[in-house]
Amino acid sequence: FLLTGIPGLEALHMWISIPFCFTYIMTLLGNSMVLLAVRLDKSLHEPVYYFISMLAVIDLTFSTAVVPKMLGVFWLDSREIGFEACFIQMFFIHTFTAVESGVLLAMSFDRYIAICNPLRYNTILTSSSTIQMGLLSLARGAGVMTPLMCLLTNLPYCKNRVIPHSYCEHMAVVELACADPSVSDLYSLIVATLLVGTDSVFITFSYGMILKSVMRLPSQEARLKALRTCGSHVSIILMFYVGGLLSMYLQMFSFGLAPRIQVLVADLYLTVPPMLNPLIYGIKMKQIQEGIFKLL
Repeated sequence: FLLTGIPGLEALHMWISIPFCFTYIMTLLGNSMVLLAVRLDKSLHEPVYYFISMLAVIDLTFSTAVVPKMLGVFWLDSREIGFEACFIQMFFIHTFTAVESGVLLAMSFDRYIAICNPLRYNTILTSSSTIQMGLLSLARGAGVMTPLMCLLTNLPYCKNRVIPHSYCEHMAVVELACADPSVSDLYSLIVATLLVGTDSVFITFSYGMILKSVMRLPSQEARLKALRTCGSHVSIILMFYVGGLLSMYLQMFSFGLAPRIQVLVADLYLTVPPMLNPLIYGIKMKQIQEGIFKLL
């Protein structure tokens, strides 16, 4: 296949690459520092910090699966990508999107137990149960995406080799198939709806119960502290789900927008949140700040 980068803006690729390169460097630095701080500071060996570490690993995987090849297109006009490499990239993007959704659900459960049932927190959420939740999220993501990749790789691709995108975006690749992709489209729609819908419902329920409990706290200072903690969690969740849905719907329905706008939104969704997550989630927490200062 041949990646075009950002259609209509090929002459500006060198300038467009600068912010993407900056976000990738910041993603690597921010998430690596969070991982090292949690790994080396034994006071951070608790479930909530393990979940933050999982997010950091997901963000690093996301970015590394997409940005280096994107920069290769922008800088070197290295547009070719092998058939297998294209679908491997697609598999990583979709799988770790599902994994992140599962980890965000687990984190909402963690905050629910910590605020609504604090006396049982250490018995319910142990280190082993936290790791099991992470592995279950990974298994779920890989399990639902493997059949989709099998369906997509078995389609004949003979229309065109040019993907009007910066990476192997699912819908852009499927449009190149000569056969009817309705089965894979239906499967991806059902999986996306079930995963996002189920996780969103449980996350909303968890934070609804948290808010109800927080409002009952007698101390205003305790209420503000709990709301600040949950506020950073909710901001990440909204950025993930709203950004993902916006990117998906713009790929499905153009709404009269130019293709370059659709591609830019999809590129930003995969590059900006991984940079912001360690800033909003990890570094904002006092304990992780202290861990990073010790590390430095």
